[in-house]
Amino acid sequence: MKLKINNVRISLLHECTLKQAVCKKTGISREALGEVKILRKAVDARKKNEIYLNYHVLAEVDVNNRLSKRLLADKDITKFTPPVKEQAKLGTLPMAAPPVVIGAGPAGLLAALQLAEYGYQPILLERGKPVAQRVEDVQRFWRTGQFDHASNVQFGEGGAGTFSDGKLTTRVNDPVMAEILQLFVDAGAPENILWEHKPHVGTDKLRAMVTGLSKRICALGGTIRYEAHVTDLLVQQNAVRGVVLASGEKLEAGAVVLACGHSARDTYAMLAREGVGITSKPFAIGVRIEHPQELIDKAQYGSFAGNHLLGAADYALVYHTPDKSRTAYSFCMCPGGQVVAAASEAGGVVVNGMSMFKRDSGIANSALVVNVSAADFGAGPLAGVEFQRKYERLAYELGGANYHAPAQNLASFLTQTTPSLDGLVQGSYRPGLTVCDLDKVLPRFVTDTLRLGIESFGYKLAGYADGGALLTGVETRTSAPVRIERNKISFVSITHDLLYPCGEGAGYAGGIMSAALDGYHVAKAIMQRFAPCK
Repeated sequence: MKLKINNVRISLLHECTLKQAVCKKTGISREALGEVKILRKAVDARKKNEIYLNYHVLAEVDVNNRLSKRLLADKDITKFTPPVKEQAKLGTLPMAAPPVVIGAGPAGLLAALQLAEYGYQPILLERGKPVAQRVEDVQRFWRTGQFDHASNVQFGEGGAGTFSDGKLTTRVNDPVMAEILQLFVDAGAPENILWEHKPHVGTDKLRAMVTGLSKRICALGGTIRYEAHVTDLLVQQNAVRGVVLASGEKLEAGAVVLACGHSARDTYAMLAREGVGITSKPFAIGVRIEHPQELIDKAQYGSFAGNHLLGAADYALVYHTPDKSRTAYSFCMCPGGQVVAAASEAGGVVVNGMSMFKRDSGIANSALVVNVSAADFGAGPLAGVEFQRKYERLAYELGGANYHAPAQNLASFLTQTTPSLDGLVQGSYRPGLTVCDLDKVLPRFVTDTLRLGIESFGYKLAGYADGGALLTGVETRTSAPVRIERNKISFVSITHDLLYPCGEGAGYAGGIMSAALDGYHVAKAIMQRFAPCK
């Protein structure tokens, strides 16, 4: 008999195997316990003097009926029922041409993969390059400041997430998530993402995973075209019948999945010209903050800091101003990572964060950002884009030549004194840093709110606000500044039939997993409407 057993706890103070812990919790003898499979693993660090690993497991047991009844009376123990995968419901309406997917980020890859699996022969168009070539271009940019507008941290196979911590967490509760994680493992991601409470793959493992997904799409009959920049739509009677590439090529499409990513500003402008329903939406801007990872580990884990079972600690911090008008919060925290140059336009400085799978750089970094809305950037669907661009260009000017970023240490920022780069960490951003007063780079309401937030965070994490950290600007790409409006049920654009806005760039996701999930569901919506290609 297979049982699902929740809340099997192991204290780091005492050596104990998982099977021993299962036996202790259930009263099952070691001889009666067979294979134990981890379903979920989390860290309970609420008590710094005794940290626990908390497991949910699937256990094969050989027990009599009496013991079985006693076990199943425990709220933490249930009989395991294998999940049944829902069969796809395919439509009957014939497609005039294969579906086209714009963008090879998580949303586009998952949409194309689902369509390919069921015989729709999708054509995936990516403006940038394959991962291996893209990595070379990005690393050259970080070394020399030589910027490539089509191959950078934002554009290319895998999307912006390719250069990130590779977090695979989301607040969305959807049974499909387990299926997507398994697809990622099959494509090359480490197996532990199936059970870790906060799974991540790091930028290095993510690159391999993306390559695996792309190969799978092609093996199933899909086509991927790189350096295929979509510059216009072919519209007939308010329906999108195809796309136009930068080369002038016109490509017919039975449906178009628009998974362009949150930095495709030229695409947003094209959509506005075509009259596609698009509105501005709130987002956030701010800086990256760097601390020694050891400081964060001690603040979170106390004397257990450095324990190999815990790894590098992360954090999530939020502060609301007394009048609730502004919020400062940490975002995309990267344990053991680095701050990276993430520009997607010439003449603008953008910062982001990433980590390798091992998270072993010794530096913890996170975005610290403040919410902005139409009250700050004005009316119009692309007003938020222009707001971002304004401060990215200002950061470029004040950072000096070669995409150096403006930065200052936390002490001088908090006290509003002469900026300095002296502190506990040497900034990891490349091509380089320029000491600068960040009040000159960001709106004053942002820096004032950040100061209040950081002071508050110092009470929550010991040492966080002590002054030795480093701040680098500007972080502006926290989420899309627009929403491409679509029907809530069919996912099709509210203004243009056959156009399916999708993922983070369309304003419907906020990370790798939620974007992948959105791509999955958009593909399913297309499949329910149309028959596979013949």
